[in-house]
Amino acid sequence: MLLTGFGFVLFLISVFLLVFGIVALVVAATAREDAYRAADKRTKKFWVAILAAVVAVNVLPIVGFPLPLSTMFQIAGLVGTIVFMVDVRPAVRAVSGGGGFGRGRRRGGGGGSSSDGPYGPYNGRR
Repeated sequence: MLLTGFGFVLFLISVFLLVFGIVALVVAATAREDAYRAADKRTKKFWVAILAAVVAVNVLPIVGFPLPLSTMFQIAGLVGTIVFMVDVRPAVRAVSGGGGFGRGRRRGGGGGSSSDGPYGPYNGRR
């Protein structure tokens, strides 16, 4: 299969969508079930099923089995993946206490307060 020009660009976009969907699926599958309920989001089974369908829709054109209207399905899958990564994932991480790069421990070893600013505690106009 020789891809040139625009076909190669579409292939790269399809690969990106597939990788993005796989990452979201792994994140959804590794999160705790109770964190979804505590964050008041849909269930873990719902998000894993949606993201598994997204991965399936994105893998078919890459392996050479184009679907009719596959671009429409890929766009719908991208929307679902973005919703998960932007809305559900941060809420689930906040509930489950998940850190990340640049999060977690504060410098100085303190736990921090809700009134802390970026450079220490906020003391009002003192």
